Amino acid sequence: MEYTLITGACGGIGGAFCEVLAERQEPLFCTGRSEERLRALAFSLKERFPALEVRTFPCDLQSEESRLALYRHFEEEHITFKRLVYVAGVDTQMAFEKYDEKRILMQTRANFEGAVSLIREVLSRSSLDGNTEILTVGSVSGVFPMPYFALYSATKRALEHFSIALRHELKGRAKVTCVRPGSVPTRKDIVENISSHGAFGKISVCSPRKVAKVSLKEVKHNRRKKTVGWGNRCILFFTRLLPPSLRERAIARIWKRTEKDFFA
Repeated sequence: MEYTLITGACGGIGGAFCEVLAERQEPLFCTGRSEERLRALAFSLKERFPALEVRTFPCDLQSEESRLALYRHFEEEHITFKRLVYVAGVDTQMAFEKYDEKRILMQTRANFEGAVSLIREVLSRSSLDGNTEILTVGSVSGVFPMPYFALYSATKRALEHFSIALRHELKGRAKVTCVRPGSVPTRKDIVENISSHGAFGKISVCSPRKVAKVSLKEVKHNRRKKTVGWGNRCILFFTRLLPPSLRERAIARIWKRTEKDFFA
C-alpha cells in the first residue's frame, strides 16, 4: 500500500488536503508536531470515512532528531509513498532586527530544510515509475522580496526554485509541482492580518479547500508551478510592472502594519 504523506496535517491547509484525499479514499500518512491533534484528526477522518486507511506519527520538521525518528518509523513499518504534500511551515512576520537565533533557525528549517530532507526520504520510498507526486506549498510571498516578511519570503522562494530544479532532474520518474497560494484564512491571527492589508488582502484570499483541490490537480499534470486564485495572479501581473524600488516600498508600507510571531 502506498500512502500520501501530508505534513502540517493538523493545520488549515494540511487538514483540507486530508479531507479532499479522504473523500477519494486514498491512504493517508499524516504528520505534525502534536501527537494529540494527530490522534484527533485520525479519529475524525475515520469517523467520516470508516474504510479510510490513515496513519499518523508526530514530527517537528525543523528538528533533525525528530525527522530521523520519523524515518526510522517508515523503515520499521515498511511504509512506501505515492505522494508527498509538504505544507508545514512557520510564517513569522516582523522586522528582521526583532528575530533571535531560535526564530531564524525554526523558520528556515521548517520552511526549507525540512522540505528538502523529507523529499529525499519520500523519493527513496517511492516507485519512481512516473506517477510519484511531490507537491510543495510555496507562496505568492516568495515571488518578490518582502520587507517585514523577508525571511519567510526568502525561504518560500528557495523552496520554489528547489522544486522546479528537482522536477527537471526527475523527469519521467516523478512529478514535482510548487503551488503559490496567497492569503489563506486558517487562523484568527491570519484573518486579522488579511484584514489589515485592505483591498490586497481581500483579493488574495483563497479557501484551504480550494488550495488543496487546485494543487492536487496541478501536480497530477506535472505543472512547474501554479499561482492559486485569479486575484493573486492579477496582483502578481501588475506588481511586476512596478520598478523594484517602488515595489519594495509599497510592500513595506503594507506589511509593516502587523506582526505575526510563532512564539507569541
